[in-house]
Amino acid sequence: MKSKRKPNNGFARAERSCRALLRTNHVAVVNIDPSGSQIMANWKSCKQIRSLAIANAIFDFSYRWTIYIGAMCRDERGAEYIKSVEISPAGIYKVERLTEAIEHYYLELRNSANPSHLVASGWIAIPDEVSMDEAEAAKLFSAAGAWHQVKVAA
Repeated sequence: MKSKRKPNNGFARAERSCRALLRTNHVAVVNIDPSGSQIMANWKSCKQIRSLAIANAIFDFSYRWTIYIGAMCRDERGAEYIKSVEISPAGIYKVERLTEAIEHYYLELRNSANPSHLVASGWIAIPDEVSMDEAEAAKLFSAAGAWHQVKVAA
């Protein structure tokens, strides 16, 4: 009798392994404007991740993303606040296609912020279906330097 087992699929195994690596390390991609800086960070500990294995895992496969978009603002009295929205684009995306998927929401949120209060804006993309609360997002934006950045000359 012939075995009904599925044949070994190296691609699927590699994809599962990468997904697990990203999940266990709580990986998030943090993008901040106007500096244009982008880092990988652990969204639980807010520590920057500098790992080639994790970078490769992020770039090699497509994922379902949860994206937290924020506009960092400072009012006339110097009080800091964040206007934000969390989205989950339909479908699976490679990390390099994310910007296109969220650009509309990103610009919409930025344009809805008071221009005289706007200090910075950015997004946090998590390659998993996981929700962040505003405090976690604020901590991560802060750790990534969103409030104190210098615009990089293009």
